[in-house]
Amino acid sequence: MPDSDEHGIPGSESIPADLLAAFDAYERAIVSNDLDALDAAFAPGEATLRGDAAGLLVGHDRISAFRGGRGGVAARVISRIEYRPIGDDAALLVSVSWFTGGGTGLQTQLWQRVDGTWLITAAHVTPRGQALDRSVWRTVGDPLWQGAWEGPLAGLTVAVKDLFAIRGYRIGAGNPTFLDGARAEKTTAPAVADLMTGGASLRGIARTDEFAYSIAGDNVHYGTPPNGAVPGALPGGSSSGPATAVATGQAEIGLATDTAGSVRVPASYQGLWGLRTTHGLVPRQGLLPLAQSFDTVGWLTRDGATMQRVVDWCLSYDGSDSTESVLGESDVDLPWRILVPAEVRDAVEPETRAAFDAVLGALDAAGAGGATASVSIGDLDEYYAPFRTVQGAEAWRNNGDWIREHPGAVGPAVAERFRIAAAITPEQEADARDALAALRERMQAIVADAVLIMPTVPGTAPLRTAAGEAVDAVRQATLRMTTPAAVGGLPAISVPLMTVASPVGHAPVGICLVSRAGTDIALVRLARRIHDLLQESS
Repeated sequence: MPDSDEHGIPGSESIPADLLAAFDAYERAIVSNDLDALDAAFAPGEATLRGDAAGLLVGHDRISAFRGGRGGVAARVISRIEYRPIGDDAALLVSVSWFTGGGTGLQTQLWQRVDGTWLITAAHVTPRGQALDRSVWRTVGDPLWQGAWEGPLAGLTVAVKDLFAIRGYRIGAGNPTFLDGARAEKTTAPAVADLMTGGASLRGIARTDEFAYSIAGDNVHYGTPPNGAVPGALPGGSSSGPATAVATGQAEIGLATDTAGSVRVPASYQGLWGLRTTHGLVPRQGLLPLAQSFDTVGWLTRDGATMQRVVDWCLSYDGSDSTESVLGESDVDLPWRILVPAEVRDAVEPETRAAFDAVLGALDAAGAGGATASVSIGDLDEYYAPFRTVQGAEAWRNNGDWIREHPGAVGPAVAERFRIAAAITPEQEADARDALAALRERMQAIVADAVLIMPTVPGTAPLRTAAGEAVDAVRQATLRMTTPAAVGGLPAISVPLMTVASPVGHAPVGICLVSRAGTDIALVRLARRIHDLLQESS
């Protein structure tokens, strides 16, 4: 190891030799992704800090868990370093890194000497600028397509899930082989055009899980988008790209789809507002289907006011010059009769249940219109099993020919879902549809004069390092909670109202409200009212 006079990095000559040696060892570990050495470089305990653009990690174990899922950094060298002593046993090092692939980054580290060993007790990383994160975007512009210069959505940008037709672009469905064989679309889907007519501009086409057949948010071909709220966690899918784009401030609106929770799950994982609209309410022309019996359009935003702007325009605009509501009862406030599905509450993780009960207590204490009450919607497996059968049968009819013609083109998890779907018999599908008809009537009757309130998902977003079996268990537990609204064809909104302990610190978990069909605008208004009440009481 050269001493500081021979180190050659501008600024290193003033650094004590033992501190410079510790810094050099850390840099070697970063570039080689030596996890053991990186763990050893950070001080143990709950007081150690690491922050970057994705957020703050507190505690050695949480930093270690994040680093284990990161996968290392690109090759780099240190081009400059600044040293500022803070007493005899503490020092601040600020270094500039130059990446061999282009770009520079900045690292700020507080080092402290503990029992004769220099350790990092706090670090902040500013990574090199990235013009295009391909795990989030398929294509992006500033804007990619300008919307109307005036309108209620003027100034907002939209990340469109890669399932919607946009004139001149191909639909990719989260799969490179599918994208290669697709033709450029001749028209733009109405759900996209309505936003642009209202003044929003198209920021870009955002990634989706393959064929929207997942809720984790991972993609074996393009990578997994980052979670904008929880460093190192899964983003939630299948609307992972639009959700991350909104959560990280790259767009104000995510245009997405929700079949079994693909808007609500990423909204919960990333602390967003996410609305699944009444089934069939928003036109689905120009939308690549997964399962038409459940597919519906939805939106993701960072706040309730933006969501209100979106629904007030998109659910009132009928293609004419008139902006009178085409929904009728959506202009009437929903009754303050709020029910908790007992089976959903019982299905969530203990930490989520405790946080949810606290929210209910605060809501009741606010005295906005009476206490919440419990209601039974039935065994969640009664919904999940027939839903999965009908969804699989329709997914195979929509995509089976392509899957057979392109063996090996989809990732293992999605391939397994299609393999199961291919084996569904007409008799099984018919029986499942009969079961769903009765369940649909049950759900619609429950919300006829009430609104359901429940946690959106069982718990916080799983870490990206979680084993496949663990992620699949979370997926199934989540679908049991999200499918009742889909079975009922009902509008459902996830609102970021809870924070729950997770392996990387406190993380968001959404609260979901479900109301009767056609009350989407009123549901957003109610969600905003509840959000404001809880904010005032906190």
